[in-house]
Amino acid sequence: MSKKIKPLGNRILVQRSKAQTTKGGILLPDTAKEKPKEGVVVDVGPGKLNEETGKREPVSLKAGDKVLFSSYAGTEVKNLENEQDELLILTEDDVLGILV
Repeated sequence: MSKKIKPLGNRILVQRSKAQTTKGGILLPDTAKEKPKEGVVVDVGPGKLNEETGKREPVSLKAGDKVLFSSYAGTEVKNLENEQDELLILTEDDVLGILV
């Protein structure tokens, strides 16, 4: 049985970009490194339910979009298929923009 995370509502699943090394070659421990604020959308929920009309408002992002988000946005979760990868669950409102 394959375990997979499926976002609900207007949430999206993002894989954070890998941290880059410094130009000077300085080694920093993982705790001192600032986590990247960009990533790639892995999966998208069905959209937020409009309480007045009863219809879903679709999410404006799609899988594969490179997005920019704030430092403390979302909830970190482990990838259930590959435990070494960390994913973020964000709401559509947490996304600041799409990188083109």
